[in-house]
Amino acid sequence: MKPEHIKLSEHLTISRVLTGLWQIADMERDGNKLDLDAAAKSMAAYGDQGFTTFDMADHYGSAELIAGIYRKKYAGKHAVQLLTKWVPTPGPVTKEDVRKAVQKALDRLQVERIDLMQFHAWNYADPRWLDCLFWLHELSKEGLIQCLGLTNFDTAHLRIVKASGIPVVSNQICYSLLDQRAAAEMAGYCQKNHVKILAFGTLAGGFLSERWLGKPEPGPDALKTWSLMKYKRFIDNAGGWEKFQGLLKTLKSVADRNEVSISNVASRFILDSPGVGGVIIGARLGQSAHIEENIQLRKFKIDPKSRKEIESALTQLTPIPGDCGDEYRKPPFLTASGDLSHHVETFPSPYTVKSLGNGTDRVLSGTVWEDLAGFSRAVRRNGRILISGTTATHGDAAIGGNDPVAQTHFIIDKIEGALQSLGASIENVVRTRIYVRSLTDWEGVARAHGQRFKHVQPANTMVRAHLIGEEYLVEIEAEAMV
Repeated sequence: MKPEHIKLSEHLTISRVLTGLWQIADMERDGNKLDLDAAAKSMAAYGDQGFTTFDMADHYGSAELIAGIYRKKYAGKHAVQLLTKWVPTPGPVTKEDVRKAVQKALDRLQVERIDLMQFHAWNYADPRWLDCLFWLHELSKEGLIQCLGLTNFDTAHLRIVKASGIPVVSNQICYSLLDQRAAAEMAGYCQKNHVKILAFGTLAGGFLSERWLGKPEPGPDALKTWSLMKYKRFIDNAGGWEKFQGLLKTLKSVADRNEVSISNVASRFILDSPGVGGVIIGARLGQSAHIEENIQLRKFKIDPKSRKEIESALTQLTPIPGDCGDEYRKPPFLTASGDLSHHVETFPSPYTVKSLGNGTDRVLSGTVWEDLAGFSRAVRRNGRILISGTTATHGDAAIGGNDPVAQTHFIIDKIEGALQSLGASIENVVRTRIYVRSLTDWEGVARAHGQRFKHVQPANTMVRAHLIGEEYLVEIEAEAMV
């Protein structure tokens, strides 16, 4: 059967089974050096079988360098697609920093234009992530980037991006039989807004395979790769080893009926799920390819009876909490180390704080309104924090377009950024006041507020008001006690 492909945009078509190169960083641990040319040459076997799309990132060790060599020397007649990511360090960033990051990827990949540049943001409360995306969009209009995508974004912030006019075509997120978060709000939003899910972690680092069926629970010493360390945490949070074994038994039954592997069933289930554009299956170049096994994905579909059996098995698992990407932003940190220590060193304050003496600090967020009207975004006096009426404004730009829900989420991000800058958090909020321009928007705004404050439940008032500025549909103020 022919390879499966899908259009991400008018000008970019990719294989639905992508080859992930994240394990190159793991192979280069502890100072190990790969033969870049040999690794690049080993990629040709994928292209020869129609697996022409490769996914990598700036922090995947030598992945971009290897892919660049492959495209130049060994791809031959195959049209290949090299997807990469930019994951900037939290803190200040300039327009020139963004250009340098893109140019670095261009140089490493040996191309004049990046097929898909995917962006990761560490802290939504720091609005500099939006600056990065606006500047990346400018570079795409210059022709340096074919398409823009996101990675590890939750639904609320994907919505902010789309509503603000940034034309992202994909969101790369963890999505597997162990982790069904994307099947909730994310899949529906992506389907309605022409965004494709690129699913990683589909095989849970290799746990979703015959290798682990009927085996005793591995201890830490048996987890030799970062992927195994990471996805063992997913298994633990999904209910533990015994429930995981129950899932494997069901998958084995389905696999045997179809004469394929457990891994094939796990990948095919996600590949056929709503909103999914492709699944990313990792490769250890020169060590384990799994090409023949991946070819089997083209040869079968999961029948309705088998899908119901798998769905029934999934009900026995504990759902992974939160929305997509939360594992990189809040506990439980489902990373190889169980925290962010090997990703980032520190999170700088989103906004500058100025001390006025007498136990008073104030924060400015940099909007035009603060200078015009002479007010602070937030003021802290001793243990009390007062946050001014806040709209979806970033600098002189209105964020969220005409989507009141997107505006609400961005406003709450700004409130959270002010709180973080003053040494507090959302959990310290005791009161919010919401002003909406139109009563027809009240429910969407209320639900967005509920999503962000459901674990706090501060005192709250919502009223209709004639807001200043036609572009603003929502305004929120808040009070917190530390």
